[in-house]
Amino acid sequence: MESMRSIIGICLIIFFFGSPVMASEQDKLTILEDNNEIPLFNNRFRIDHDIDKITLLFFRRQGSPAVVLVRPDGSKVYATQALKDDKLQWHDELSYDLIVMETPMPGPWQVVGQILPESKIMVIGDISLEVDTLPAMLFRGEIIKLTGRVLNDGQEVKIGHFREVIKMQVDFVSTNNNDYTNFGAGTEHVADFKDDGRGFDERPGDAIFTGEFRLDFASGEWRPEISLTTPLIQRKVVQEPVVVKDPPLQFEVVEGAKDESHELVISFDTSLVDPSSVLLQGRIFYPNNDEQAFSLPAQEGAQRILKISNYDWGHYSVEMDVFGTNTNGREFMATLPAYDFSIARPIEKVVELPVGPSPEELARIQEEAQKAKAMSSGLFYTLVALGNVLILLLGWGLIRVLVLKKTLFGKFNLLFWRKKQQSKNESSEVNSDGNGSKNGKSGEILNLSMSDD
Repeated sequence: MESMRSIIGICLIIFFFGSPVMASEQDKLTILEDNNEIPLFNNRFRIDHDIDKITLLFFRRQGSPAVVLVRPDGSKVYATQALKDDKLQWHDELSYDLIVMETPMPGPWQVVGQILPESKIMVIGDISLEVDTLPAMLFRGEIIKLTGRVLNDGQEVKIGHFREVIKMQVDFVSTNNNDYTNFGAGTEHVADFKDDGRGFDERPGDAIFTGEFRLDFASGEWRPEISLTTPLIQRKVVQEPVVVKDPPLQFEVVEGAKDESHELVISFDTSLVDPSSVLLQGRIFYPNNDEQAFSLPAQEGAQRILKISNYDWGHYSVEMDVFGTNTNGREFMATLPAYDFSIARPIEKVVELPVGPSPEELARIQEEAQKAKAMSSGLFYTLVALGNVLILLLGWGLIRVLVLKKTLFGKFNLLFWRKKQQSKNESSEVNSDGNGSKNGKSGEILNLSMSDD
């Protein structure tokens, strides 16, 4: 009993106990007994004179104000006093108060507030955490189930509402061993467990934390660290380093012909896993967004072949869970990273074109073409100029001859035929008519003589 009183970090926790208990006034102020329980009647309890430090945990109605402690001398202790008093720590939440006092005043104390009725105080001496030991060999992607227990002096603590105060977290810390790929990786936080009866946790409020987590970080050597955390109390369990290995499977794709299925060949590392114990299941995602579930049962041999429908070219993805037994005889379950592969688009056959000229020949052809183009351009401009000159000369000549009635070049008359025709006409007019008279343009001789008749 004396050793129990001298333990530093004693914690008083209030929990649901059952129906109200009738007792005498003497029982209402009870010294610590062997079962580490103090009945709480009329919100009263007693602190012994040998206690140097005490931790009190009061659960109250949700949303109610923080409790007030009354010392044996009648003075009061409020939550706000913790800001000025170094010997007082007070953590105030919506449903509980966690109080730590150094050198508390011995004698009967009283708590004022809406604490839960029908309660008892339990004294906790040495808070400790007991955690299942992790296997020495793990696989990346493996799902691990882990159980942790909170102990009071080596005994399990069974206290209602305990889940509201305490949680357990799981971390993996790199050992920085340069022989492994996780050298310098730091710390990986993988899970937080609560005693709330959800998920893998079996019962709420029994101070037993059960949960699972997935090893989805890099392979290598890691040191597991499991911590028990409360606002004012921390405990940590550091286990021996474990080696997280890459999944003991290898993949190879055999591309099928146009009307044949593709094959995903899965090979097992027999130094890490018993191939006859391995079952595989998962889903296949096709380029056209279709998906297909598959399952490959356990069988002899170090290989499995997964048939994948040939949906033409594009991107394929395979998600897979593996169940088996490793070479240490431990059964495991792992979710593997998605395996992706692509089928290339087929190349269409192109008609072969004739070979073109060599660079030298091409340069010569271009040079000749430029020369021919230059010559044709010069000839074109020359012909255009000559044509314009001829047109001007022809127009000038026609105007001079036809309009101005002049000769083109001196006495040379281009209208000589017209002159000749005019002469003929004049001579015919001079000829006499039937009476022998002459008629001309220059003058006429009229026969005025009378006939004999």
